[in-house]
Amino acid sequence: MYPFATIKAYQQQLFNGTTSCKQAVEYYLAQTKKFAHLNALLHVFPKEALQRAAALDEQRAAGKQPGKLHGVVVTVKDVIAWEQHPLSASSNILRNFHSIYNATAVQKLLAEDAIIIGINNCDEFAMGSSNENSAFGPVKNKLDESRVPGGSSGGSAVAVQADLCMVSLGSDTGGSVRQPADFCGIVGVKPSYGRVSRHGLIAYGSSFDQIGVLSQNVEDAALVLSVIAGADDYDSTVSTIPVPDYTAAVSSTAKPVLGYFKQTLTHAGLDEEIRNSHISLIEKLKADGYEVKELDFDLIDYIVPTYYVLTTAEASSNLSRYDGVRYGYRSTPVREELTEFYSANRSEGFGKEVQRRIMLGTFVLSAGYYDAYYTKAQQVRRKLYDQTKLVFSEIDALLMPVSPSTAFKIGEKSSNPIEMYLADIYTVFANLVGIPGVSIPLFQHSNGLPFGLQLMAKHFDELSLLGLADHLMKHYKAS
Repeated sequence: MYPFATIKAYQQQLFNGTTSCKQAVEYYLAQTKKFAHLNALLHVFPKEALQRAAALDEQRAAGKQPGKLHGVVVTVKDVIAWEQHPLSASSNILRNFHSIYNATAVQKLLAEDAIIIGINNCDEFAMGSSNENSAFGPVKNKLDESRVPGGSSGGSAVAVQADLCMVSLGSDTGGSVRQPADFCGIVGVKPSYGRVSRHGLIAYGSSFDQIGVLSQNVEDAALVLSVIAGADDYDSTVSTIPVPDYTAAVSSTAKPVLGYFKQTLTHAGLDEEIRNSHISLIEKLKADGYEVKELDFDLIDYIVPTYYVLTTAEASSNLSRYDGVRYGYRSTPVREELTEFYSANRSEGFGKEVQRRIMLGTFVLSAGYYDAYYTKAQQVRRKLYDQTKLVFSEIDALLMPVSPSTAFKIGEKSSNPIEMYLADIYTVFANLVGIPGVSIPLFQHSNGLPFGLQLMAKHFDELSLLGLADHLMKHYKAS
């Protein structure tokens, strides 16, 4: 059955008897050992995975109706709860903590016969664009181990890239699924805000966070999204709109009206080869009969500042619960004075990037600056939302680069957080307005590294988005 192609092909092999779940798990466990130096997985569970595989093989032999993800080998990011398994958000402040319940997305995976074999490394509390902020060390990009895999779901991306699993779950607050997918040459899908339950997802920015899917192809991402999406009584922000069969999208032959923001391709920070590749693709699409509209979008320079004001404000609130009182890291010796107790626990437990964002969020929420920063950012967000609705009244899908550059060197941007934040210019837009986005690996840079195209659609139009992404992957990917 190897190398792995698609979930559908793998399951066909399971049901015609040419492979088994046990054989699949044994292969991926061997891969995790072979590529352990990439640091993509913090925890692997061989005994548990093999037991589940054997049970599924027995059920299949007995003729039991299989789940949609029968035998599919999965890993999950270390911010998504898996009952009785470690959950640390790659932070010292939660080191050795184990979840007492399943995230809804994990529960749905298991209910459909998936096999979870491990937990992925990530930037601490999902705060980062390079996966260098983990308390357990950086993740390495398999294509060039001197380079970052992107973040914050870098471990999830490398697990798929390095063939350590079939698909992986990540989380996307401002591009944390799409940007690592871009750097690693795989597919990354961020659904609309509210499409997938956030129950069991450790919160960074509650009005931005979404669980997403990383995979080798659009077809597999569509299948996994079909499973994990949908209403949930445990999450009041999740949508009750019925979930379509996203796998039906991969057979779509429709030619939607496309658009792109002129300012995204003329931006000074964009790599010249990435710019030229996108312009060339737009011309090819036009030649092939697609209507592609150039659109003006004069708010692009406000996107990143707005995002960081609002997400750090939410992070400041969300992370206030980690104080060392009930669980998590506790400094020794224990301070008797309460303020000193909190200060020691949080100063020692949180990494520098998390501390920076908490402090920034606390600042923008403070009495003297609340209106100047937080209120103003909320007003800009509303303006972005309104303008986005107008954009999608003219077009069906938006084309955009994923990142201004290909994967950069480990340590290259660590000393300059502003430069790191500005690299999110193309991805945070989808989270600010809540629309779905997907990164697909279409291009190859002269430096040998892949880079992708980002597609976005209106709220809850993942079906059309995945159909377009699949079509472009099959017909426009550089050889």
